[in-house]
Amino acid sequence: MSAGHAGHHGHGHVRGYERAFAIGVFANAGFVVVEAALGFLSGSLALLADAGHNLSDVFGLVLAWGAFRLASRPPTARRTYGLGRTTILAALLNSVLLAAAGGGIAWEAVRRLAHPDPVAGGVVMWAAGAGIVVNAGTALLFVRVRKGDLNARAAFLHMAADAGVSAGVVLAGLAMLTTGYLWIDPIVSLAVVAAIGLGTWGVLRESLDLALDAVPRGVDREAVEAYLAGLPGITAVHDLHIWGMSTTQTALTAHLVKPDAAGDDALLACICEELAQRFGIEHATVQRERGDGTHVCRLEPHDVI
Repeated sequence: MSAGHAGHHGHGHVRGYERAFAIGVFANAGFVVVEAALGFLSGSLALLADAGHNLSDVFGLVLAWGAFRLASRPPTARRTYGLGRTTILAALLNSVLLAAAGGGIAWEAVRRLAHPDPVAGGVVMWAAGAGIVVNAGTALLFVRVRKGDLNARAAFLHMAADAGVSAGVVLAGLAMLTTGYLWIDPIVSLAVVAAIGLGTWGVLRESLDLALDAVPRGVDREAVEAYLAGLPGITAVHDLHIWGMSTTQTALTAHLVKPDAAGDDALLACICEELAQRFGIEHATVQRERGDGTHVCRLEPHDVI
């Protein structure tokens, strides 16, 4: 006997998510165009680096937004889990794009350290100052929806980091105006790369874990197993698997050995409810066994290829 339970996004969450992404995408796309133009006109690599970083964030926001819309579609006869996994793939691709953008910026920054180019510091300061407003405002849009969702959390962290990077660019422009040291611009560009790397590493690692069906962060597998093993009448737990169906939903399958068949329906319903409330596991499938030694339904380590 088995039982399953599936959760879904609330309407308020969906509207907040959609609004945050829509405003974030259009605001940042417009700013990228302006910042890139000013970067070319002023000859500032720091501005171009910041524009490139923001452009990669726009792509990331679009990917995450599209994946969220796909994940909202109901399951089908062929795709029985729906398209929730697209949110994981979007987060993974987003982190790869950010890493690639950071590598390109670092390459050009090193080149300019050897051959500094003149930069219009005042233009850099004004453009980056506008970037602080745009990035900080976008980050605030994700404050309420970032919890429990890797895509939203990544968007929040990227926007917040961008606001800090823009603040650094303002300081670089001020330093160049007061000192005339042109090497400050590529140094700030390398700081942008460092910020990209710090923000990207966590997203890359977590999204790769989810793509490889690792236990999602925030779910304590040992605590889940201890809870199941401690249920009334349960003598053993095996074949316990926990993985992410999307960046917001977690699934579980487990075999529970229960010699006494009494109260199965009530127990299974209680298990699904408790797993959702205590561990955030919204889709649980539990199989009950009586512990017959001649009909063991268990995957042994040597059976895995």
